[in-house]
Amino acid sequence: MKPTGTDPRILSLAAEVAKSPEQNVPVILLKLKEIINSTSLGSSELKKIKQDIYSYDLIQYCLLVLSQDYSRIQGGWSTVSQLTQVLSHCCVGLEPGEDAEEFYSELLPSAAESFLILGRRLQTCFINAAKGEEKDELLHFFQIVTDSLFWLVGDHVQLIQNVLQSDHFLHLLQTDDVQIGSTVMTMLQNILHINSGGLLRIEGKNLHSILDEVVFKLLSTPSPTIRSTATKLLLLMAESHKEILILLRLSACYKGLRGLLNKQETGTEFSQELRQLLGLLSPEVYQDIEEQNLHKAACVIQAYWKGFQTRKRIKKLPSAVTTLQRSFRTKRTKILLKLNRQKEEEDHRLQLQLQRQRAMRLSRESRLSLLEIVHPGQVEKHNREMEEKSALIIQKHWKGYRERKKFHQQRPSLMEYKAAVTLQRAALKFLAKCRKKKKVFVPWQGLRGLTDARRVELKQQVDDYVRRHPSSPMSDVASRELHAQAQERLQHYFMGRALEERAQQHREALMAQISTNIEQLMRAPSLKEAEGKEPELFISRSRPLAAKAKQGHLATLKHIQAPWWKKLGEEPGDEIDVPKDELSIELGTLFIGGTKPP
Repeated sequence: MKPTGTDPRILSLAAEVAKSPEQNVPVILLKLKEIINSTSLGSSELKKIKQDIYSYDLIQYCLLVLSQDYSRIQGGWSTVSQLTQVLSHCCVGLEPGEDAEEFYSELLPSAAESFLILGRRLQTCFINAAKGEEKDELLHFFQIVTDSLFWLVGDHVQLIQNVLQSDHFLHLLQTDDVQIGSTVMTMLQNILHINSGGLLRIEGKNLHSILDEVVFKLLSTPSPTIRSTATKLLLLMAESHKEILILLRLSACYKGLRGLLNKQETGTEFSQELRQLLGLLSPEVYQDIEEQNLHKAACVIQAYWKGFQTRKRIKKLPSAVTTLQRSFRTKRTKILLKLNRQKEEEDHRLQLQLQRQRAMRLSRESRLSLLEIVHPGQVEKHNREMEEKSALIIQKHWKGYRERKKFHQQRPSLMEYKAAVTLQRAALKFLAKCRKKKKVFVPWQGLRGLTDARRVELKQQVDDYVRRHPSSPMSDVASRELHAQAQERLQHYFMGRALEERAQQHREALMAQISTNIEQLMRAPSLKEAEGKEPELFISRSRPLAAKAKQGHLATLKHIQAPWWKKLGEEPGDEIDVPKDELSIELGTLFIGGTKPP
């Protein structure tokens, strides 16, 4: 999707690239440099221009130009090196938007690989060049390419791993030329200054190759520039990563490294870095560094632990305050409740005392008033009756108190007795159930008390009966007739059984229908509450039933409406005659529980 409000310069440039022949495209793309340089760095306008360049695929065109044969490009290495600057400037600070995954996973790694390939070609041309001026130009172009690569990697640090793992970068590092080697190592040093963590994320084979090449240049190259750059680079790698320092000290590949470094000339420009590197490789310094690292790690662990404890304590502080407030308020509430209860009890006690005093005063006043009313001769009798009533009231309260006390004392024994009765009942039920199971499952053990003499006696009686009642012989014809009769009776039985089964099914269906009708009738609303078509559900299709229901209904109405003097001689079970003309009313309006209307 093309963005709106695109810069007209970008539009005209994209149209020109699309219409121009292939050999003119690189020179046209160099106009992007003027457009980018005309805008101030960090401005929103520059970001918009870079987004427009990416949206119109001009960055992809630059990548395609870098992959072409440079001898066919107009302007040669100068045009190509400037295109690398354009490409790096366009990619730095670019926000791709919807195509972010494609930009970061495909376009940027392709750009970094193209820069490395271009550097290798420039390296080859630089080595093969014979003239000094040509070498200076090629070296200048090579520095532009490496600067563009560093500019690209500086903004997108995830490309460091791709660059360090590339075979092209390793070939650039392994060059014997002093100027090319110094430039590549300087670029590597600057990359590690940006993000040294990418060095440990590469494969072990590539890491060993880089270390081997740096150590080789430090020990074998006579150029002070290369040795100085290699020393600084190796020192940076050892200081940045403890793993690399351990590898340089303990690996068999670098066993004599410290001795060879001691033989290096002192008093040079890089003697200070060399002494620092020797100090790192010495056992005492290594031990001190190890102790420092352990102390630092312990401090970090303690800081994290103390921070965790403090955060945990601070997190629990609100709940602790809440718990303290809750306990204080609960205690205060209990104290207030206790004070209120004591106050209520005191008030109640005072009220009871006042009531008692008031009752005694009223009693005395009533006694005085009665003494004034009662005859002087009846005073003694009245006093005796009052004493008896008082004694009865006192005895009643005392006996009630004594029985309640006795009941509370006997309550545990009563509970035990009730529990014993319950247990006995359950045990008796269980034993009866067990005896019943034994009676059901006891196998038959034969007749008891049947001795051999009794068996002989019974056998003799059977033989005598058979002798006195011999069986009459039956002919073959009589036997067949008897068999035919038996078959006929059996057939008659089975036919009658089928009829009985159908009749039984019919009876069951009628009973189910009657039950349904009764249930429907019981759940039906009253005539006052019936609405709509609910009464029609109870209209019977059977005219005899409707007539009988109508007759019963009219009889009931007639009996209700009859005067009282006509009901004097009637019995509850007597039938009431209804004239036939009253039954001639249409029977479709009778409510009979049962079937639905047809």
